[in-house]
This record gives sequence, structure tokens and C-alpha cells, in this order.
Amino acid sequence: MAERDETWLGLRRDAKPLVIAGLALGVGLGGFFDGIFFHQILQIHNMLSSYPDSSVATDLELNVMADGFFHLATYTFTIIGLVLFSRAWRFHPVPKSGRIVLGAVIMGWGVFNVVEGLVDHQLLGLHHVWPAGPGPIILWDAAFLLWGALFTVGGYLVIRSDSAAVPGASGEAVAADGNGSE
Repeated sequence: MAERDETWLGLRRDAKPLVIAGLALGVGLGGFFDGIFFHQILQIHNMLSSYPDSSVATDLELNVMADGFFHLATYTFTIIGLVLFSRAWRFHPVPKSGRIVLGAVIMGWGVFNVVEGLVDHQLLGLHHVWPAGPGPIILWDAAFLLWGALFTVGGYLVIRSDSAAVPGASGEAVAADGNGSE
């Protein structure tokens, strides 16, 4: 019983496998959205479109290949998330909660935006959200980071809104079989 009373990030420890799986899936889905929407549909940037060497930044073949490696990484995160979900449901007594899963996926998408925005946009300068858009480049990059922060916090709040995730909440304890009854 003592193990169930422990917490992880302010959540019940038995929710941890679902949250970790959702984070991985959210990172993958957030990356897919970024690549498909910004890189392919809107075509406002590619992975290396702001690289300091203009011969790299304007090389469409190289940028498409870099986008492909980016999509390979997002695909990998998506598969890892799905495998972790499968393992969580098969091998751990986790709450049967769609809200925990949804919140964790939103949180993972936010984490993707924050990390990608800080690393690729700011630290490495590989590309920016909308370099040719109206207003300064930093405005679009900051909006992307704010979106990521809001998704990260919002996803956590969605998880916390489920009594199955909150320590000491009135929800039923999760039994060893994961069915919510002891």
C-alpha cells in the first residue's frame, strides 16, 4: 500500500507508465504536426532553411533529406510511445484513464515545441518558424515557445483533473490487475 501512496511529479506513482508513454507519443505527434504543417503544407521553413551557410540553407535536396531524418525521429518517438502504452497496460497496474493519456500526449507535444524551439530555433539557428512572415522572426519563434509552454502546462493540468492521477483523491485505488478495485 505504501508504494501506491508515493508520488511522481505530483501524480500517483501508478500513473507514471501512462504519463511516460503519453509524453513519448506526444513528442512524436508534435513533431509530425510541425513537419507536415510547417515544412510541407505551409512550406514556411525546412530543417536547415536558416543555416548560416547560405549554400546549405538554399539546398532543397539537402533540406528535404534533413526533413526526412527529422520525420524518422518523430516516427521513432511515436513508435516508442505506442510500445510504452502497450507495456504499461500489459505489465503495470495503471489507472484506466483516457484523461491521463490525453493530458500526457498534449504535454509531450508541448515538450517537443519547447525543446525544438530552444534548440533548433534559438541555440543552433537551423531554422525559424516563419522567417519571411510579417513581423520580426523572434515574434514567431517566441509564439512557438509560448505554444509549447501552454501545451506542457495544459497537458499536466488535464492529467491532474483526473482523480485517478491525483494522490489522496477520492477516486478508487488501482488494484494489481489495474481494474480500479482492490
